[in-house]
Amino acid sequence: MAIFPIPGVRISGVSACVPSRIYENRNYDLIGEKERYTLIKTIGVESKRHVEPDTTSSDLCYHAAERLLKDMGWNREKVDLLVFVSQTRDYLMPATACILQDRLGLSKNCLAFDLDLGCSGYVYGLSVVFSMLANAGLKNALLLTGEIPTPNINYKDKSTFPLFGDAGAATAIEYDGISEAWFNLQTDGSGYKAIHIPDGAMRNYPDPQKSFNEEKISKGIVRSRVQIALDGMTVFNFTMKEVRPNVLALLEKADKTNEEIDYFVFHQANRLMNETIRKQLKIDSEKYPYSIDRFGNTSSVSIPLTMVAELRNKITEGRNHMLFAGFGVGLSWGSCLLETDRVVCPELIEMV
Repeated sequence: MAIFPIPGVRISGVSACVPSRIYENRNYDLIGEKERYTLIKTIGVESKRHVEPDTTSSDLCYHAAERLLKDMGWNREKVDLLVFVSQTRDYLMPATACILQDRLGLSKNCLAFDLDLGCSGYVYGLSVVFSMLANAGLKNALLLTGEIPTPNINYKDKSTFPLFGDAGAATAIEYDGISEAWFNLQTDGSGYKAIHIPDGAMRNYPDPQKSFNEEKISKGIVRSRVQIALDGMTVFNFTMKEVRPNVLALLEKADKTNEEIDYFVFHQANRLMNETIRKQLKIDSEKYPYSIDRFGNTSSVSIPLTMVAELRNKITEGRNHMLFAGFGVGLSWGSCLLETDRVVCPELIEMV
């Protein structure tokens, strides 16, 4: 396992932005009332946010970053690094981070690049930014995570449409020479087909004759080859097998116990999976916040979005030991243990 500490870096601010358009799963009429009730109870998603057709991941991240920069009082010329994490970036090329560097008015001396990761993306992104600040003489960084899966899901696919929502987040990270974070990162690419979009990039370039044609996969699941395909059982089995030992190994290596952690902020996969993991790890429910009921599964954004939506008062007022865990598409998973202290955290932004 890739378990390692990174000294001297801390999270100093976090903000999140969601579209103002709300979709209520109680209105999902593809299935009957009884099945709809069971589905909502199982996945835990009562409502979620959908972008308008002209809104991108970078738009959501831009608004989150603008607000955070202002509240932090950061000089934009002093932002040394910008990392954008997304699997729904604006273009196949160039990197969306380059566009955001310019749009945010950051210096030309700012490093900017994308990370193409989903559910584990926030934890992986933190590890990359923390490493660069700890070892490259950089001082201030922005980690932006943005996902808009809803344009890539089919209304007639009950395995994906009720689950996913759109959001963006910005995390301010700085070198302080004092703090310490621990990471445990893992990958199993043999399961990449469990969550994927078959066509649309270089492996299977979109074919007008077949890529956009809808296909009935099974009852209640219809999609095309340019829309998200989700093998729920494979993802569930992977999660049950891998997340618990990953977190336990991290705690052991960092010499921490559950009792010493104030909050476990995990990727909001679905309610059933998250509750099973929580019980496996014997985590008290009050230490394990949920935002999935209001925002759905927002992939790499779900951890910072949960911090803003559910823990804002706690993280702004004092010191907290936090354990993050992300797991899913890739298959990729990882956890992070760190301490926060009076984090700048604006109220949740709604983009009209």
